[in-house]
Amino acid sequence: MPAPAAVLPHRPPFLLLDEVTALVAGERAEGYWLTSGDEPFFGGHFPGRPTLPGVLMTEALAQLGAYAVLSDERMAGKLPLFGGIDGARFRRQVLPGERLDLRVEVLRLSARAGRAAGGG
Repeated sequence: MPAPAAVLPHRPPFLLLDEVTALVAGERAEGYWLTSGDEPFFGGHFPGRPTLPGVLMTEALAQLGAYAVLSDERMAGKLPLFGGIDGARFRRQVLPGERLDLRVEVLRLSARAGRAAGGG
């Protein structure tokens, strides 16, 4: 599978997806983000008890969804934008150096919009 940077428009330091491990283009994907522990946000979230911010977990999941969508030849060259989130829950902390495993399923996809569900 192509590296995330070959498919996504995101670039460091905001490219959060390290690898896609499973893909059915336009339908579903699995991948992960391996935090190094050296990311600057850990220093301030929270000093002495660093934890990965939930909004960045959400962004990593959105990037995996974008990868699944952009891998569909009908969507090549488009710019997927994140439009919202329903019912988000963060079941546990992700600590510095831990791997965040992600999975996403595209529920609906058209030329103008899509809907997906996912978790980690």
